[in-house]
Amino acid sequence: MKNSTYLVIMAGGIGSRFWPLSTVETPKQFLDIVGTGKSLFQQTIDRFKGICPIQNIFVVTSARYSDLALSQCPGLLPENILKEPCMRNTAPCIAYAAWKIMKKNPEARIVVTPSDHMVTDTIEFQRVIRSGLRFITNKNRILTLGIRPSNPSTGYGYIQADAKPERNPEIFKVSAFREKPDLKTAVSYLEQGNYSWNSGLFLWSAATIREAFNRYLPEVAEIFSNASNIYYSNQEQDYINHYFPACPNISIDYSIMEKADNIYTMPCDFGWSDLGTWGSLFDELHKSKEQNVVIGDQVRLIDAEECIVHMPLHKKVVVQGLKNYIVAESSGTLLICNKNEEQRIREFSGYFNK
Repeated sequence: MKNSTYLVIMAGGIGSRFWPLSTVETPKQFLDIVGTGKSLFQQTIDRFKGICPIQNIFVVTSARYSDLALSQCPGLLPENILKEPCMRNTAPCIAYAAWKIMKKNPEARIVVTPSDHMVTDTIEFQRVIRSGLRFITNKNRILTLGIRPSNPSTGYGYIQADAKPERNPEIFKVSAFREKPDLKTAVSYLEQGNYSWNSGLFLWSAATIREAFNRYLPEVAEIFSNASNIYYSNQEQDYINHYFPACPNISIDYSIMEKADNIYTMPCDFGWSDLGTWGSLFDELHKSKEQNVVIGDQVRLIDAEECIVHMPLHKKVVVQGLKNYIVAESSGTLLICNKNEEQRIREFSGYFNK
C-alpha cells in the first residue's frame, strides 16, 4: 500500500525564535539545528523512508524556499514543491496539497507533518505511522497523533481523548481540543491521564479530507477544486498566485479538527519535540555534568552551567562564568541571552532590520 501513501511536509515557516541561526533567508527547518549534519527538513524526509516513495512526497513552502528544498533533497519532484505566494496558515496549505494529490490518485492516503520537529525514536515513529495508516484506510476517519506528556507543559495545546479506546487499543475518539493551558490546568490534565500534546501530525484519506473541507471550509475547497484541470500544468502557479491570497488565514485545527465528529487520536511516545525555542532544544539534547549543551567542535566552557552554546564548525569560542544562557552565532551575528528572557529574541532580531 505504500505507493498509495503520500506525505505532505509543511515547510513555510520562518522560525524566528531561533534567531540568529534562523532568518528569513534561511529558516529553521532548512538548518542543522541539532548538530546531526542534516537539516530538520532532511531528517523529516528520512523518517518516512520505507513508508512512501520519494515521488509521493509533497512540500508546501514559500516560493522563496522552493530551490532550497530541492537542493536539500534532490530526489524530490519539482512539481511536488507547492509554492505559496503568501502565508495563510495550515488549512489552505493542506487543502492545496490534498487537491493536487487527488488529481494524481483519488485513493491516496495522506500523512501531514511539520518540517521542523525532532523525533529520536524513528523505529517507533514508523510503527505508529503504519498503524495509523491502517486505521484510516477505506474509512471516513481523521487521525491526529498525540504525544504522551512528560511534564505539565504550558507551551502546547492538548488533545482530550475518550476514556475507552476504539477497536484498536491505541486509538481513541477525540473529546475536545484544548488551548495552551496555565500550569494548574496542565497539572490537572496529567492527573486525569487522558490528555496528550497536540503534535500537528495528521493522517487521513484524500476523500475524507476533501469531504471535511467541503463541509467546514467550503470557500477554500472551492478555490482548489476549481483548479482541478490545471494541476501539473504551466497554468498552475499563475492560478495559485492569484487565488491563494484569497484564502482565509486559518489553521486546520480551528477550521476542521475542532468541528468534525470523526476525529481520533493515538497517544504516542517516540521522542518528539517541536523544537519551538532554544529552551526546548536545550531540554532535548545531551548535557554535560555541568548541565551544558554544546553544538560546535571548538567550544570550551569554563565555570559555566545550564547553558546552550551553538557555534559554527571550527569556530573557536570560550565561554566563562555564565549560567543559564543561550550563546549562538551565525553569519557574523552573535546572540548572548539569558534563557529566561528568550521570549524577547524576536525583539532582538528586529534591531538589525531598522
